Amino acid sequence: MRLDIRGVSRRYGRMLALDDVSLSLSAGEILAVLGDSGCGKSTLLRLVAGLDEPDAGEIHIDGRRIAGRGGGEPPETRGVGLMFQDYALFPHLTVLANVRFGLSHLPGARARTVARERLAEVGLAGRETSYPATLSGGEAQRVALARALAPRPRVLLLDEPFSNLDAGTRERVRADTLAVLRQDGISAILVTHDAAEAVEFADRIALMRKGQLIQCDTAEALYRAPVSPFAARALGDVVTVAGLASGGRLATPLGTVALPSSGPDGAVQVCLRPEAIRIVPRGEGVPGRVLRRNFAGGSTRIDVEIPGLDEPLRLTAAQEDHVDDRIELGLVEGRILVFTECESA
Repeated sequence: MRLDIRGVSRRYGRMLALDDVSLSLSAGEILAVLGDSGCGKSTLLRLVAGLDEPDAGEIHIDGRRIAGRGGGEPPETRGVGLMFQDYALFPHLTVLANVRFGLSHLPGARARTVARERLAEVGLAGRETSYPATLSGGEAQRVALARALAPRPRVLLLDEPFSNLDAGTRERVRADTLAVLRQDGISAILVTHDAAEAVEFADRIALMRKGQLIQCDTAEALYRAPVSPFAARALGDVVTVAGLASGGRLATPLGTVALPSSGPDGAVQVCLRPEAIRIVPRGEGVPGRVLRRNFAGGSTRIDVEIPGLDEPLRLTAAQEDHVDDRIELGLVEGRILVFTECESA
């Protein structure tokens, strides 16, 4: 199975929800679409599922056009499963009947057998006669997953399916869901605003902003080589400072180092992850004043005031670092992200 989204756009009145988005999904791959509310994540899922149609572009599954150019296939023939954020279980139907709902194409006995198999697969064997109102949030999520998987979709779409669960249940159910998808080799797209969830769940992450695809790659590639300050912030804490590139050197309020890559001289925006800033011996770095300390187990969170910066730096000091009221900071070459096009947060 291969899903191809080619130059898809969707507009609602004056709002451009999706702007020329292209993505692909390979057989057995799990893709996370990451971004804030209103960035176009759910609109993208609706277009793939057939609940909406693109204004431009096309969507293909295994080379077969399912959407675009004035028409496409109806949702029921696309082989696409959709799992909603609120699970959308039918309250008047038993757990077994909810899972059987998408199996109307099968004879009754076969549909019941398949439904029971899917419930066992998600750890709910024995709950067939229960009703949704008697289920915990985690159990309801598992029923919704079993129902989505029952027809054996070619692609499963998950629209923030774990967001309504408490932290402990969310982590457990997320791991169980991932195990089922991996075991069955199901291709899936997960929509989420949680970067940690995207990193844990997906093979690749598609980062979206204001209807546009910013970058799509593995979590490691996004972390190490983001294409913009926005992309850098998406996958972890960064400190953003102004810099000046000149003659292969980079001058910042935290010191001057070699430029990590070639580029034109001039003003740049510098993004520093925690591992790019270190406490150095006195006389070897830029002096700072510690404003606040917070114990964090094996480390200490500190706020440091640095001359030339509008706001204090929030850093994590390792347990072995000696933190006085006055410290000096330096940069770690090779860990610095430099962008020639500055952007606001």
